[in-house]
Amino acid sequence: MNFLLLGAQVFRKTWKNTGLFVALFLSGMSTQAQQGILNTRISIQVKNQTIAEALEKIEEKTGYTILYSPSLLNTDRKITIDLKNTRLDAVLQEVLGDAVRRVETKGNQINLQPSAGKGSLSGQVRSSDGYPARYVNINFAGRQIQADETGHFNFSNIEVGEYTVEAKYVGLLTQAQKVGIGANKNTQITFVMYEDDKALQEVVVNRERTNRFANKDSEYIARMPLKNLENPQVYQVVTQQLMKEQVSYTIADAMRNAGGTVPVINPSGGLSAYFRGFGTGINARNGMESTSDRSAVDLANVERIEVLKGPSGTLFGAAVSSFGGVVNLVTKKPIEAKRTEVNYTTGSFDLNRLSVDVNTPLTADKRVLFRLNSAMHKERSYLSHAFNNTFLVAPSLSYQVHEKLSLNLDAEYLKVHNTQPNNFVIRAEDVFQPKDLQLDYRKSLFHSDADVNNTATRIFTEAVYKISDKFTSTTLFSYVSENVDRSYQRVVLLNSPTEIVRASSIYRDVYNGYSNIQQNINGEFTTGALKHKLLIGANYRNLSSSFLFGDLQILDQVDVTQGFTPLQRQAIDKDAVYEPYPTPTQRTASAYVSDMITFLPRLSAMLSLRVDHFTRKDIADADDGFEQTSLAPKFGLVYQVLPEQVSLFANYMSGFQNVAPASQPDGSLFFADPIFANQAEGGIKSEIFKKKLSLTASYYYIKIDNALRVNADMLTVQDGQQVSKGAELEVIANPWVGLNIIASYAFNDNRIVKASDETVEGNKAAFAPENVASLWASYTFQEQIEGLGVGFGVNYVDKMYRATTNSFFIPSYTLANATLFYNRQAWGIQLKANNIFNKQYWDGWGNLQAPSNVAANLSYRF
Repeated sequence: MNFLLLGAQVFRKTWKNTGLFVALFLSGMSTQAQQGILNTRISIQVKNQTIAEALEKIEEKTGYTILYSPSLLNTDRKITIDLKNTRLDAVLQEVLGDAVRRVETKGNQINLQPSAGKGSLSGQVRSSDGYPARYVNINFAGRQIQADETGHFNFSNIEVGEYTVEAKYVGLLTQAQKVGIGANKNTQITFVMYEDDKALQEVVVNRERTNRFANKDSEYIARMPLKNLENPQVYQVVTQQLMKEQVSYTIADAMRNAGGTVPVINPSGGLSAYFRGFGTGINARNGMESTSDRSAVDLANVERIEVLKGPSGTLFGAAVSSFGGVVNLVTKKPIEAKRTEVNYTTGSFDLNRLSVDVNTPLTADKRVLFRLNSAMHKERSYLSHAFNNTFLVAPSLSYQVHEKLSLNLDAEYLKVHNTQPNNFVIRAEDVFQPKDLQLDYRKSLFHSDADVNNTATRIFTEAVYKISDKFTSTTLFSYVSENVDRSYQRVVLLNSPTEIVRASSIYRDVYNGYSNIQQNINGEFTTGALKHKLLIGANYRNLSSSFLFGDLQILDQVDVTQGFTPLQRQAIDKDAVYEPYPTPTQRTASAYVSDMITFLPRLSAMLSLRVDHFTRKDIADADDGFEQTSLAPKFGLVYQVLPEQVSLFANYMSGFQNVAPASQPDGSLFFADPIFANQAEGGIKSEIFKKKLSLTASYYYIKIDNALRVNADMLTVQDGQQVSKGAELEVIANPWVGLNIIASYAFNDNRIVKASDETVEGNKAAFAPENVASLWASYTFQEQIEGLGVGFGVNYVDKMYRATTNSFFIPSYTLANATLFYNRQAWGIQLKANNIFNKQYWDGWGNLQAPSNVAANLSYRF
């Protein structure tokens, strides 16, 4: 019985499998039979006959019946064909063209399914920070292509209907969009990848990757679309990718990556960057005037930092630039993708920082986009009484009104509550450098309640109108204000290595308001064989200020080797007297023109000129005001030895500064005449090996005829000639996949060549180190542990002097930092060790800087 049951089960199973095989066999035979109809070969000749007549001839020759709807298929069109021994499907294609979407066969019948029409699809893939995404795979209706060098792609001959388009690449998050294709229409779409340019620059065919730190494309540097190799001026870019990799959350740390740059936090609270022997503030934001005189900068809203070298008054104006150059912050802009990123950073000195970046389209057609960046930062200090607390909120909105007009609005509110560095005044003959002062490394001379409380508001608007394919109008307005409730300036007079005098001056109710309106016209045209890229612009600037000032007070004298307590606000306020400080209103009306002329495919020249009319109103009982018109020319020449790979460049530039009254340590005002400087520079730029190696090398010579300097009493004087000359080298390299290097070296010899005080002639200028070098190298592992990486960096700053007397110097120092990071698609973690060898060093004002410290950052993206 068991045997019989087993036999029955085997029979049923065998019959079931056999039946399935037979069904599949018969189905295959049917399919082959249907395909065989279309494989039939025929010869046919039709001369100036309708499609209907041609189809009848095919029926006669094949014996098949062709079915179609005359109301849906235009068969009255006349055609001429002559085909010999051709397959039937090819004959039908020749007769019908795109009018038929599909051909079906059943028995001896051929059914023609008419097409509703065909259209095309084109678009672009961009990174989250707005740059073209190259070589991303685009999948559409069973077809796949790659975006080109500029991120563009195109599909043609597409049936009308609804489709899903995908943008994807191995290791990146796939994006998908639904699109509708219309008859005889081109549908356009844009993909904005969740990844920023750092990740997308690695998306290259066969994993050949470009350098993540070498992107120098900018719309602000020349105020016209010029590539790095086309620009006759040297500039450097600190990318957001580099700042993130280094876990940089202060502008000072980020600025160290710009070749030859030494950042310094001033006793007033603002930041100055010194390069080519001169200091400048963070005075430009998206190409418009901003300020960092008394307010900080939070990196949460910064996309990149651009450092333009040399006198740059021609395009930016005297208020924004110094003779060393310009620092321009490029802020984060709204993008079409919906995305959010949250970062939390913690570390030494009770560091706690939370930042958020939210971006979303506000309309379905993505014509209105919104982005919000915000950050809260709290940190104590290695000093016994010091802290830094900030809060930032920065919304931005973009509106594409129509294809020719776009509007952009962004605002930034930054609240700062912190303590400021000391201002050391050297009076002792036996104190030559900061370490001569026998002060405990971590001990504060002032209490943390002698603090600073201020806010900064920045509002920018932009309207871009496309006049034609070749000309564009850009109208901009900006308003920047600094409001300081209180600011205790900490002055320390050094009488000897052990004895100091503590003093303070107090600022209250400070208001600085900067208003700018600017109009630019950009265009491209030809005159004969010459090609022109033209910029014509005008700018009007107004600065108004007011504040109360408490004169410098001598508070006490202490021996720093003995017990002493930090000086508190109550003791400083006790005898303080506040009076309105005379501040003049400044106005500048400017016009400028710049023309980049291409004579030959490899040879081009830039001709630029700016005229400024500067007015400073009179100050009661101080002076009679000031008014002057100044010209600033610029000439540049570029020859591309190897097109788009190697170029030689030279430039001659003029810069000027209309100097505001300077506050002297004794409380008096110093009124300086306008200062003029000229620079001559030449060098080489290269972007070779598919941009895996980028190099810039140059030599410059800057001369000032009526230079300002700081004397031994820390008084500002204007009495001589100054020459700053030197050489710079920047190398950005990607030797192999995963390894990225950025290195720089700058030599500067900045001296007072003539002065009323002959003892300072030949001396070094203040805050001008002779040698500055930096290196950052990182490696990201591939394949099995993809996303894991390490980084290491070194910064060297040479000895520099506090004043032109060269009697007190800041010693040289070398800093080493390292990172360990692991990044995935939706999250990442970064660990940073700063000053890993615990180097004791001082800034340009003589303030001790942080010892070894660590930070950890966790990021989450969705």
